[in-house]
Amino acid sequence: MPITRELFIGGKDVPAASGRTAEDHNPYTGEVYATVAAAGPEDVRRAVDAADAAFPDWAALAPFARRAILLKAADLLEGRGDQVAELMANEAGGTRPWAYFNVALAANMFREAAAAVTAPRGEVLSAQEQGALGLAVREPLGVVAAFAPWNAPVILGVRAVAAPLAAGNTVVVKASEDAPLACGLFVADVLREAGLPDGVLNVLTNDRADAAEIAESLIADPRVRAVNFTGSTGVGRIIGEHAARHLKPAVLELGGKNAVLVLDDADVDYAVDAVTFSVFMNAGQICMSGDRILVHEALADEFTRKFAAKAASLQSGDPNDPHTVVGPLVAASAARRVAALVEDAVAKGAEVLTGGGAPEGAVHPATVLTGVPKDAEIYHAEAFGPVCVVETFADDEVAIALANDTDNGLTCGIITENATHGLTVARRIRTGIVHINDQSVADEPQAPFGGAKASGYGRFGGRWGLEAFSNTRWVTIATQQAHFPF
Repeated sequence: MPITRELFIGGKDVPAASGRTAEDHNPYTGEVYATVAAAGPEDVRRAVDAADAAFPDWAALAPFARRAILLKAADLLEGRGDQVAELMANEAGGTRPWAYFNVALAANMFREAAAAVTAPRGEVLSAQEQGALGLAVREPLGVVAAFAPWNAPVILGVRAVAAPLAAGNTVVVKASEDAPLACGLFVADVLREAGLPDGVLNVLTNDRADAAEIAESLIADPRVRAVNFTGSTGVGRIIGEHAARHLKPAVLELGGKNAVLVLDDADVDYAVDAVTFSVFMNAGQICMSGDRILVHEALADEFTRKFAAKAASLQSGDPNDPHTVVGPLVAASAARRVAALVEDAVAKGAEVLTGGGAPEGAVHPATVLTGVPKDAEIYHAEAFGPVCVVETFADDEVAIALANDTDNGLTCGIITENATHGLTVARRIRTGIVHINDQSVADEPQAPFGGAKASGYGRFGGRWGLEAFSNTRWVTIATQQAHFPF
């Protein structure tokens, strides 16, 4: 029997005004896992009404009370690993290790946001006028529109709301159609149990056909004062355009075409392990996944042989099987898209070292390509699946040029046993994040997370997240009466 869930508005579970619903499918079995309310523009207005009404009291709540709610949410979430594993397997094909990682990191995101609530949030300024005191204070913006994606649903569902709530804002979340429970309603359930007041967080679920209308209605509402979105670059451009049209700040964390560089002083066996994780964790459906593996020609033969063998050994299939490493993609259509990228590359001269072929439903095997020409779509397009391209380079100059040969700029890994060498290369690669002697997939709640170029702008994480969802206000206090010319 499928799960049935309503919208979450004003602290209550309510049906869509139209009475419509949408189906949430298990990507591995194709069966309906849940039925959720399908919101329309009227529901957007109801959610913003609730968030706007709740804002004054939430913004005025004592910081220690706000912090206590976020800390309790972290503790509650940490105890729900089995529930998250079930949700993520059935909604997005996530394996159990990936689900438990989601729980651990998301809980710490709540804790980091809680710590930021009572951290210093202003400055005393030098004043031009005699006897005046100047202050720069951080204040909440109001209602924040948040868009939560499906691929790391609990991590990114929490990230969409934690910093805005910590800063004193209220939030309306539009949950992904592919994981509306895990990335939206589950997060709301945890916060509701933690004592979050009614209306402070509201969650909209919708039919896929209505996504554009819901997003536009939400951003256009004049009471919404900021936007955050995590997702593809294509959709992010549209969200950014809507936000800009209404003069609203936005944090956009978008797609990546991330490289992992294996320099000539790398430990080959370590590099193979690191790259395998970077490429195939969550079936490559992570914005930080390594799409392009750039290997120094001195190590290329050994690395490629060992990497292809390891990729070939990875079990794919049922996410509930504890031996599965590469689970299903989010939908059979996603697996077909990845297979088409591989087929296009092969038709243009690429060689398949392992994997390839037609997918089985939503399952695509771990795939490694080499010799991919520039006119192949996968050379520039984000794969977002269990496939990568291996390419060799002769020296650092060529490696840097290859790593920068993309419109995206999210993250990069540089495998080297020489940190000075790695840092020298890292300083010349145009990404928002770089990891030296590590691969490309990493996230920590206290760190500034975000990209450059077509990977978006703004930063989540730590004090940067609080700054993104608050406004700096100049306040002066005259300690003596001023003199005026007339």
